[in-house]
Amino acid sequence: MKNHILTALIALVFGFAGAGLWSTSGLGDARVRDYMLSHPEILPEMAEAYQRDQAQKRLAGLSDEVGVPFPGAVLGNPQGSKVLVKFTDYGCTFCRQSIAEVDQLIAADPEVKVVIREWPIFEGSEAAARMGLAAAKQGKYAAFYHAMFQLGPPSDASIAQAAQAAGLDLAAARTFAQSGAATAEIARTMAFARTLGFTGTPSWVAGDEVIEGLVPYERLAQALDAEG
Repeated sequence: MKNHILTALIALVFGFAGAGLWSTSGLGDARVRDYMLSHPEILPEMAEAYQRDQAQKRLAGLSDEVGVPFPGAVLGNPQGSKVLVKFTDYGCTFCRQSIAEVDQLIAADPEVKVVIREWPIFEGSEAAARMGLAAAKQGKYAAFYHAMFQLGPPSDASIAQAAQAAGLDLAAARTFAQSGAATAEIARTMAFARTLGFTGTPSWVAGDEVIEGLVPYERLAQALDAEG
């Protein structure tokens, strides 16, 4: 009975694949099982370690690609040796809140290169993401990125204001925003996010680490220092 309870807990924390692995591995012997039943508080730590390991395995096949930006969609030093990849959405409050941390990283270390991956998952965000790529195409990505977040949730009006604030050639930007190249880039980012198992924005890649959610400056700096 205890074994069934533990297997159910493993399934809840790690998913059915993890439960299957548990059932067929040596981890399921009586001593380990009894220890875990007596110390259920270790399950969250185990879950975190398991998820981190799975994310690193998924990243291994993508690391050379996910850090290659859409031309111009970079903050900080485009040639920097410490690469942080941010999956972001202009409609995401946590993405907006993370801007200060990212800007602080860039100010503190001239080797920081932030690759922005436009991942529009909120309703109404895709038009802003497409305009962001158009801004990158014109070499004015950072200005658009900051203006768009400052102006609030994406709308036709806020997108136009951000584009004007960034000094875009609006006619060219609007044409590119509807292009197949913009569509392909957004699809590519969505495929990366799906493969990495991301569930929302912001999400991050730093070296061999995959991080989800709004995290403090120190956490990102630590990941980049390990990479460097």
